[in-house]
Amino acid sequence: QVLLTESGGGLVQAGGSLRLSCAASGRTFSTLTMGWFRQAPGKEREFVGAISWRSGGSTSYADSVKGRFTISRDNAQNTVSLQMNSLKPEDTAVYYCAGDVRRGIFSGTYYTPSQFHYWGPGTQVTVSS
Repeated sequence: QVLLTESGGGLVQAGGSLRLSCAASGRTFSTLTMGWFRQAPGKEREFVGAISWRSGGSTSYADSVKGRFTISRDNAQNTVSLQMNSLKPEDTAVYYCAGDVRRGIFSGTYYTPSQFHYWGPGTQVTVSS
């Protein structure tokens, strides 16, 4: 079993930045591919980005956040982070951290929620215009 807990959400003005973190416990973190998803009111949960469990940590991002968001991981601290810059009102959503064991991540690939087994409770991000 894997326990994931997000932190760092909040209210920010458009054009601002926010950094989300996700702490993992219960399994060797280095074997977990980690992803970020988000869900806005009335919409389906959508892929934001992911980072591979493999050394070197290949990443993939949704087109809507590419160039603005960056995922990184710290295996020594069992954490994964999502740095969000140049935020837009349409980035407003609940952001979820997700994990899956040894899932391959390929740049430019869009991943679905069903491809990740472990989930955090989510953290709210609100971007005001």
